[in-house]
Amino acid sequence: MWANKSLGFKCFGASALLAVCAAAVAQPMANDEYDTTPSATAMAADLVVLRPLSLAGTVLGTVVFIAGLPFEAISGDVSGPARRLVLEPAEFTFTRPLGEAH
Repeated sequence: MWANKSLGFKCFGASALLAVCAAAVAQPMANDEYDTTPSATAMAADLVVLRPLSLAGTVLGTVVFIAGLPFEAISGDVSGPARRLVLEPAEFTFTRPLGEAH
């Protein structure tokens, strides 16, 4: 029971750290033209912080989806939770370019 609360606090702390890192990386350019390529700092932060956290979110979402699967099957809606809990986190983790966190 306490392990689940501890995991929740760790996930919340990691999310807060991620938000602070993302805000520090976002810097506007001085002129009107914006370079859309991610900076080296954004890529490094993505590789070191965001990708491992999103992988953990993908695994956690998969576990929650599997645990709720019997109830979702009874209600007849399996595709919605599968998309939100498994597919979207997996796409965010594995298919987006490095340094782009949109």
